This record gives sequence, C-alpha cells and structure tokens, in this order.
Amino acid sequence: MTLVSRRTALKLGLAGSAFALTSPAWALVEIVVTGGNFTPLPIAIPDFASSDPAFGREIADIVRNNLKRSGLFAPLDPASLPIQVGDVTNEPDFASWRALSVDALVMGSVERGGTVNAQVRVWDTQAAQQVVGKAHTTDPASYRRIGHIVSDSIYAALAGESGYFDTQVIYVSESGPKANRTKRLAIMDQDGANVQYLTDGGALALGPRLSPNYGQLAFTSYQDGNPQVFVAPLGGGARKLIDGAPMSFSPRFSPDGGTIAFSVSNGQATNLYAVGSGGGKPVQLTDTAAIDTSPSFSPDGSRICFESDRGGAPQIYVMNAGGGGAQRISYGEGTYSTPVWAPKGDLIAFTRQSGGQFHIGTMKPDGSGERLLVSTFHAEGPTWAPNGRVIMYFSDPGGDNGPQLYSVDIWGRNQQQIPTQGFASDPTWSPLRS
Repeated sequence: MTLVSRRTALKLGLAGSAFALTSPAWALVEIVVTGGNFTPLPIAIPDFASSDPAFGREIADIVRNNLKRSGLFAPLDPASLPIQVGDVTNEPDFASWRALSVDALVMGSVERGGTVNAQVRVWDTQAAQQVVGKAHTTDPASYRRIGHIVSDSIYAALAGESGYFDTQVIYVSESGPKANRTKRLAIMDQDGANVQYLTDGGALALGPRLSPNYGQLAFTSYQDGNPQVFVAPLGGGARKLIDGAPMSFSPRFSPDGGTIAFSVSNGQATNLYAVGSGGGKPVQLTDTAAIDTSPSFSPDGSRICFESDRGGAPQIYVMNAGGGGAQRISYGEGTYSTPVWAPKGDLIAFTRQSGGQFHIGTMKPDGSGERLLVSTFHAEGPTWAPNGRVIMYFSDPGGDNGPQLYSVDIWGRNQQQIPTQGFASDPTWSPLRS
C-alpha cells in the first residue's frame, strides 16, 4: 500500500481538551494508505519541555518509538532537530522545519507531581497551521501511560482513526528447558514494558482472554490435570470454574462481556457452549461429532466464527451467536484455525497451514478477499489491536529456541518482534484503557 501525506480540509474536533488554543481546528496533513509503495510520514518530535529534562526526554522517546513502530510515521533523529526541547506556548519557526522536509511537528510539555500532566500541539509545517492541541493527565504510578495517550492523540489526528498505544497485552510467558517449560500468564504494555505475572506457573495456564471492560480474565488451566476454563478478576482475586465439564478450553468473551463462549470435549466430539460470565448453566451451541473450537464473536455480538473439522479437516465457519446456521467460509489450500473477528467487523484473522508453512492472514466474514500477511516455519494465534489495523501473533523458529511475539499490519507490512522477558506465546490484545 502507499502511504502519503495528503493536504485537504479535514475538520478535527477538540472536544474534551482542557488546553485552550486559538489556532484553527482544521487539519491540513493526513495519512492516507492507498497503493503499492510505502512512505511513512516525516515527523519531528523534540524532547518534551519539563522541569525534569530527563523525564521530558523519556516521555518524548515513548512517543517517538510508538509512532515509529506503527509504520505510519518516520520520526527524525532528535539530535538532528533545530531545537532539542519543544515549546507548546509559541508558534514554531516553520521555515526551519520545512527545510528538513518535515510534514508534521509535535511540541509537548510534561510535569509530574500529584498527577502527570502533559500538553501537546501538532503542527502542519507546510501550511503553518495547528492540527491538534490537547492536554492529558494520568496517575504517577503508571506515568509511562502519558506517552501512550499522547501517541494515540497524534495517531488519531493524522491517521484519521483511533490509536492503539495505551493498551496492554496478556500472553503466556514461557521459561525453562524446552522439554519442561514453565508457562505463566503475564500482562505488559503493548511495547513490552511493565511486565507483571498473573499466575505462578504451578499449573499450566493457556489461552488468556480479557473481558471488554478490562475487569475479568478467562483462561484454560490444568490445575487438576485436565484443561478447564476459569474466570478471575484481572486485578487479583479468587478464580472461578466456569463449567463443571471434565475438559473445557478456548474461552472468549462476547463484546458486551456478559457471555463466554468456549469448547467442551466429550469423548471424540468437541462442541461449543456459552455461559454467562457470572456463571449459570451453559447452553450448547453446536452438536456434532466433530471438533468445534476457537469461538470468536462478531463486534455486534450477533455471530460467532469458529474452527471445525466437521468437513474432514479444520476450516473456519460462521454461525449465529445462539447456535445454528453454520456456514463454512475458508476454501483455500490446507487447513485453517484460530479465527478472530476484527474489532471493526470487516475482517477475520486466522492461522493457515499449507505448503509446509504456517501463515497468518485475513479474510472478509463471507470468506472473500483472503490475504496472507505472514508465512514462516511456525506462526499462529492472531489477536487484533483495538483499532483493527494491526495484528499480533506468536512465532517459533524451532530447534532449542522458543516462541516470540510479533506484529504485522493488515497490509502485510511492518512486521516486527515485540520485546518480552523470555519466550512468549498466545497473546491477547486489550481494548484501549479509559
């Protein structure tokens, strides 16, 4: 796809901003993805002004790194900029920035005390006009969030849709020898910082899935020897068995968080069930002699995509959320698994095995428009960023090495490894934090 800067009259609202500004609320620079070549938007981000210069530099670095990793922006080396520290109180010298071929300029300030407060202004250097100006606040205990929040506001202003930086990823952290790995559930910021462990590794835990309201975590635990689905408060607290079946796994919350769909194995068959996230009697959704698993709700909650081998090999099917009306949608070579509906409802991500390789790809909910984004020795488990434009997954190179997390955009570009402490697999991307 082509990434270009387009100068047009796009009206941007500044509702909710506590930063009083007099510049026009009209953006003249916008990122548009359209065709074959890829040219990230040149953007300059001096260090943020602060009474603690090291803190201002740290927050600016978070913003620079976020925007660069998105693949849509090309931040200039801060050492090459005409000024080293931003000024949010005055209009920039646009001529000096235009000389560097900079399309967008970010000026910010940040201070911390009882709260962390940041102000940011984004300028279109060619038109010499302000794109956006906002003020943001966060808790000092999670001060890095201010950099992510600022990054999201810049991304939203210039890319025309919400960002995904103020998010977290829950995943399976793996350590120890390959034949006897300890697997713990962990949570971290989307850039790999602030890792916390949610389970102690005493029992194998897999398939973490976060509720839409950030309050609960569903996962599969082998604490009694067999896989069973549990739900626990994300902030800590007692876990609760979601169903009394001997073998249950692969949970997923509905968009409103009120229902959990999951698989139950009974003899040779595995079927899908649904239960209220607070408990209750599960309702059977499928009734076949096949293996039905990996359910994922559509954003409006009306449908479920899932994996089934009812046709002889694992493929992707879509059915009504209450069960019934299942239709196969995958028809490419090989097998398909781990389908996940995109937040916008326009795509379904999946794992495909064909031609001796694993692939991460997307297709439309009717099965058309299939696109393979990643092809490698082993890759699976896609999860969507909340804006539906980036996918995270895990890949294992084989041998004595272990799995690592990677991301790629929906155009198959900007593939990169996500830093983690040790090996990592089975990620699930959180919604934007409020």
